[in-house]
Amino acid sequence: MSGSMRSMSIRKGDSVQVVTGKDKGKRGKVLRVDPKSRRVVVEGINRAKKHMRPSKANPQGGIVEIELGVDASNLMLVCPGCDTPTRVSRVRAGERSFLRKCKRCDTQF
Repeated sequence: MSGSMRSMSIRKGDSVQVVTGKDKGKRGKVLRVDPKSRRVVVEGINRAKKHMRPSKANPQGGIVEIELGVDASNLMLVCPGCDTPTRVSRVRAGERSFLRKCKRCDTQF
């Protein structure tokens, strides 16, 4: 299977930890997931400064910090049960749905 067609184990609202890069070791909450490009936007991770021109929405203008996407391979899901970064396995929950299971403590989420 190609990389863009595989389903991702990271979903919106999950807690993740950065494994590599300038923000290594930091944790954050997932804000957006783009499965096609395999990029994830995480709160407080990979921040950049953007110069905004004054507009009706932002009449002051100025410099604003925004979060940019991080490749999903640079993130690890943090298990809600054992609070450690972990790999996950998929467990069939119904005919068409799956649950994620922590490889360390077997917690399903």
